[in-house]
Amino acid sequence: MDIISLIIQLVCGAVGGNIAGGLLKNFSLGTLGNSIVGILGGGIGGSILGSLGVLSAFGDGGIGAIIGQILAGGAGGGILMVIVGFIRQLIGK
Repeated sequence: MDIISLIIQLVCGAVGGNIAGGLLKNFSLGTLGNSIVGILGGGIGGSILGSLGVLSAFGDGGIGAIIGQILAGGAGGGILMVIVGFIRQLIGK
């Protein structure tokens, strides 16, 4: 994985975290919290999917690889934001 792929995953993770927070208000951590957790989730999700070979299905270069990075980062950010929001709700009750 190169630095450009990582940056794409991190940015899309932040976006995915904020989209998930906007759609699932109960789990939202606020804009800053959604962004931070989304960035972490984007990096983690992209790394996991890359290790599993899922990202190679989109191609090794070009627009297909970029789309794969965007999807992996956004999904990872959104998923981790929901997990952290859910845990926060459980602890808060």
